[in-house]
Parts: sequence; C-alpha cells; structure tokens
Amino acid sequence: MRRVTRRYDDPLDRVWLTAAERVGLRVRRSADAFASTDGRGTLIIGSADTLDPDDCLAQMIFHELCHSLVQGPESFAHPDWGLDNEGARDLVREHACLRVQAFLSRRHGLRDVLAPTTEHRAFYDALGEDPLEGGDASVTLARAGVSRAERDPWGPHLSAALEASAAIASVVSAHLPRPPIGVVPDDAPPAALPPLYADVQPALPRHPTGRFVHAVATRTCADCAWNANGVCAGTDLVDPAWPACERFEASVVCEDCGACCREAYHQLELAPDDPFVARHADLVERVDGRLALRRVDGRCPPLRGDGSEATPYTCALYDERPRTCREFTRGSAHCLEARRRVGRSI
Repeated sequence: MRRVTRRYDDPLDRVWLTAAERVGLRVRRSADAFASTDGRGTLIIGSADTLDPDDCLAQMIFHELCHSLVQGPESFAHPDWGLDNEGARDLVREHACLRVQAFLSRRHGLRDVLAPTTEHRAFYDALGEDPLEGGDASVTLARAGVSRAERDPWGPHLSAALEASAAIASVVSAHLPRPPIGVVPDDAPPAALPPLYADVQPALPRHPTGRFVHAVATRTCADCAWNANGVCAGTDLVDPAWPACERFEASVVCEDCGACCREAYHQLELAPDDPFVARHADLVERVDGRLALRRVDGRCPPLRGDGSEATPYTCALYDERPRTCREFTRGSAHCLEARRRVGRSI
C-alpha cells in the first residue's frame, strides 16, 4: 500500500489562511456557523459543504477582514467585531464593509471574483465604479476602513493576499474553456455554472505617484481637489494630464468635514506670541510646558455644528483663529492628513 506523506492544499485557501494568521486570527471551519469571531482570536467559517457554489474560504476571510477594517483594531477583542448580526442596527456598517471589499478587490481585478455572497449582494452589485462615492454614513466609515488597510495588524498581509490571489486568478482564467457564457438559467445545477475565474478583470495600473489609478478612467489630476496649480497635497508635483489616483476627490467642503477642529488632533499647540493667546486666555491651557488650545470632548471650543446640512461645521472665532489653524487651508497637505485621520479621505 502506498504511504501518503503530503496533502493537497488549495492555493487560494492557503493564501488567505496565512493572511488571517499573520493578521492575528486562527481560522476554524464548522458546519454550525456561517462566519463568526469569538473575540479571542478565532474566526469560525462555515465548512465547505455549507457554502454556496459561488463562495470560497478566501472570500469569507476577506469579507471578515473588511469588517475588521471598518470596526478598527479594537474590534478584534469583541465577538463578531462588536456587530449585531441579528437585526438592522449595524446595516450602515455592513454597507461600509461592502464598499471596502469592492474598493480593495477592484485594485486587483477581483471585484466580482471575491464578491460577497450574503443577502446584501444587491447593495454590492449596485455600487458604482468608485465604491467610496456617495453621501451616506457608510462612505465615511468605508474610507476610514480603507485607510487602515496598510496599518498594523492588516498591513502588509492583506495587500499581499490580494496580490497573490490576483496572480492565481490570472493564471487560472487563461486556462478556462472559452465558449460564450451567455445567460445562466435560474435552475442551472452548480456544475453547469461558469467558474468565478471567468469574472477576473484587469488590475488597475499604478499611478505615477505610486498609488493605484482611480477606477473611473475619465478623471484626471487636473480635476482633483488636492491639486493646487500642479502641486498635489499628497505627493507634491503632478502633471494635470495624468489620470487621477484613487485618492481623487472632486471637492473638499469644510462645512461638512471639520476634521482639523475635532478628532483628527488631540492637541493644537499655540505660539506664545500668537494674538489669540492674549485675546482668548480662557481657551488656552499649558500642557507639558507648552501652550495649547483647550479641547472639550475632542473638539475645539469655537467649533459649531455637526456637519449636517442643517447645522454645518463653522468656527465661531474664524477671523481670529490661531496661526497654527491657518496652516490648515482647504486642499493643503495638513487638510488631507486631518481628513484621513477621521475617515473623510484615504
């Protein structure tokens, strides 16, 4: 009798199991769960026989990691990332997760290959070419999630898994039979369905600045809010004729942002000779021997509003604002950094 000394390991499964391990998760398969975390480092994924024909372990792990990106690093300590999976309380966060999933997978041509298989698929499929566009709350949450993707504990492991998946998908798609797929009947058995690898798209090329180009090919650096006379807030010099990078934003509106005056910075240092110090001594405090603008619940006291259309963010002392505040001009590098910190930009 032949002695067996090895086992077959599906390449895509291996890529994502390793990614999960490197991020800090142990993956366990179970027929009693679809997808769940215990808050102690274990990610439970349904066994292969419980998944739909268009699902796979890779997509399941990827989807859960997108949830963790939206929820933040502290969510690893909470079962199911701290989400309510029974009701609609966290629907906006589910939508944010799907936006992150679409955005990150599209970079590598895998938006349809690694698409979600839950009841929220219709929302995912309806997302436009830029999944981070829109005015609802899920967009801000998704932008914050995307911004975390290269940070610890996700980076560089998540990007490496997506790159490896794209390489596998590209090779396999080149070896698929080429009959026209056409319309798939609703009653088609699983064996008659086209393979997922038939949906591989070309990866987005790299922008001259090193980032990925924007998914909407018609956008250019000239039209971006971060471009000021050929100088980009994120990368210095740019050519206005370049296609836009994925950080593209058509406009930046202070009144619905307020990032620099709230959670983006926990402290705003003031120069001793700044006229603001003498005029508004009640708003100034000394921290570690330095003068700083006092904060109340993470906000500058002069900040008014909540960013809504009815009560936009405004500064009650704008004309008298400190010199430090004047460095945060709209569209500047400081502005971009503040917006990135609160999830308004990527």
